[in-house]
Amino acid sequence: MKVLVLNCGSSSIKYKFFDMESKDVLAQGGIEKIGLKGSFLKATLPNGDKLVLEGEILEHQAGIEYILGVLTSEKYGCIKSLDEIDAVGHRVVHGGEEFNKSVLINDEVVNKMEECIELAPLHNPPNLAGIYAVKELMGDIPQVGVFDTAFHQTMPAEAYMYGLPYSLYEKYAIRRYGFHGTSHRYVSRKGCEILGVPYEEQRIITAHIGNGGSITAIKGGKSVDTSMGMTPVEGLLMGTRCGDVDAGIISFIMEKENIGTQAISTLVNKHSGLLGISGVSSDMREIRAAIAEGNEKAQLAYDMFVYRIKKYIGAYAATLGGVDILMFTGGIGENAFYLREQVCKELAFLGIEIDAEKNSTIFGDEAVISTPDSKITVMIVPTDEEYMIAADTMEIVSK
Repeated sequence: MKVLVLNCGSSSIKYKFFDMESKDVLAQGGIEKIGLKGSFLKATLPNGDKLVLEGEILEHQAGIEYILGVLTSEKYGCIKSLDEIDAVGHRVVHGGEEFNKSVLINDEVVNKMEECIELAPLHNPPNLAGIYAVKELMGDIPQVGVFDTAFHQTMPAEAYMYGLPYSLYEKYAIRRYGFHGTSHRYVSRKGCEILGVPYEEQRIITAHIGNGGSITAIKGGKSVDTSMGMTPVEGLLMGTRCGDVDAGIISFIMEKENIGTQAISTLVNKHSGLLGISGVSSDMREIRAAIAEGNEKAQLAYDMFVYRIKKYIGAYAATLGGVDILMFTGGIGENAFYLREQVCKELAFLGIEIDAEKNSTIFGDEAVISTPDSKITVMIVPTDEEYMIAADTMEIVSK
């Protein structure tokens, strides 16, 4: 089965095309600046060459049509016709309480996804735009929705409820949903597969650390708590998101700065985190460079970043009643050996011991970086959300 995976953002579309029998990636790439001047498609061709095509791409349907054209083109393509695509899998950010697993998309599912727009007004509309476009361009080809929030629907009420009047939960479904669920699910299963241990018997903490980041506690193969909340703002300090903040500060800033809801949302989502504290960048590499030059605010931003990670891992160790495996993933988690080393050294009281030499030589590869004497196995497991979406799509469509 050949599966096309689409991840539609507000002004971008990422794609990956899989042959699920061989598990080969036949094509991958993305479109950026949709609806803006200078939009372009970048792709990795079957022979490994890089391709950049510029063109006016005003909306998502035109973008997906562009992608399909490249996949089937005589010069750049990997298939002769669209008939060779058996199914399309979509990343959908928010499934609310309606979806606790991936689903075959039909009119009823689309209606329920549309109802979730108010929970993720920035993310769900472009996700839906991708679904509408595929239906328009490819007719009745099977489509599957894979939800970032679904994996976390196993959290108990004491973990997902906020201390607000219960009536607000009943009226507006205000609760913790969590995100990066597809990544946490993939990494936790893959890590246990690498170790050869039964997934359902492990107490696992997965740390997805990137420009956006979240940490999840997994017990018995189920998510029991996660750091992101009703929106992706809560939890860790991130590239541009503030993470945990006293709710009273929000109204205080709005009053003092005389700003409205849209402006405060932009502040906590786009201008906070590493960028907001350092004044330098949201990119960890640039933060590190600034630290080397003696920038004290960059150092503070980094220290806060590490502190939040350590704090959540410690909290989830308590939630789980102990930890068997700690897994790092995401762009920073997979590559920033210095961050992994610092976090683990400061958690030595849990019995963590890492092999510093091995840890410092691993960049984006699968590896166990703890010593044989460590009470907790510490791993790097590169995430592959697209493959997880493709696998779910194949399983659902095959049924």
